Amino acid sequence: MAEVQFRFRSDEPVADPAVTVDSFGEQSNASAVRLEPGDDARDLLPHLDRLQLIEVNFPVFGDGRGYSAARILREAGYDGELRAVGEVLVDQIAFMRRCGFDAFAPEVPLDPADAEAAFARYDHVYQPTTDGRAPIWNLRHG
Repeated sequence: MAEVQFRFRSDEPVADPAVTVDSFGEQSNASAVRLEPGDDARDLLPHLDRLQLIEVNFPVFGDGRGYSAARILREAGYDGELRAVGEVLVDQIAFMRRCGFDAFAPEVPLDPADAEAAFARYDHVYQPTTDGRAPIWNLRHG
């Protein structure tokens, strides 16, 4: 996977506002959609080629369904912007990145230095994911 840029709320947003998954099917020209925790990311798979932005809402930090949604979308070939929004904490963003998020719009702004430190915290990883990093067991026994 190519190196990704990490955008924050102050960066220029995608031109179209994100619509809900329910209204996405009705708006044939929508290029941005917002997934809520109860939405099924697989509903978007037939439309990935026309989406520029998929926002995944994290209404509370303990709701991990967005991680699964991100991985489903990236493994299906989505290469547009995948933005984590809502209660996104600096302790989570490195793991969100591993699942495929490449943009973050937290409710409470993050210090960019803290974010960069979080991304660089772990030299090795244990699970294969969409970010292409080799797990440590593969490095040992590759």
